[in-house]
Amino acid sequence: MSETTVANALRRPRSPRKTTEPVARATPVADSEGRIDTSYLETLLGYNARRAALAVIGVFLQRMAPYGLRPVDFSVLTLIAHNPGITSRQICAALDILPPNLVGMIKSLDKRGLIERRPHPTDRRAQGLHLSPTGRKLQKDAQATATKLERDVASRLSEQELDQLKELLQRVYSR
Repeated sequence: MSETTVANALRRPRSPRKTTEPVARATPVADSEGRIDTSYLETLLGYNARRAALAVIGVFLQRMAPYGLRPVDFSVLTLIAHNPGITSRQICAALDILPPNLVGMIKSLDKRGLIERRPHPTDRRAQGLHLSPTGRKLQKDAQATATKLERDVASRLSEQELDQLKELLQRVYSR
């Protein structure tokens, strides 16, 4: 699934258009204490994955704001940091991003002075991407922040449970 498809899936759908006809309700909207029955939704992998992702992304956006990084920017910088010389095509494959969507991100990171483009050593048509000294520092600091925020949002899980959760989620999306 592409990043655009994932982003669209995570967006809230538009509210249905209002009609002039009243909607008949067969059952109460909530119980006597105001709780809504979400029991069926909680049996669905997608619902639980989305709720967990939203919780993590909310904290991520707050803590990465000082770095000016969105989740995808952080992912791109991290891939470049851990794979110096990586190509745009390789980044697209690793993150399931469409090439046109990556072009703007790369331009923005380049404009901020975070990355450098260098000739690829084996493919004359490609450019290898490297972090600039500024990019290395920013990515290192952002990575430390990401590591801490992951610990914070998963604080109710043991280390073993967190490792198991990540492994199981990777099995869902791995090919």
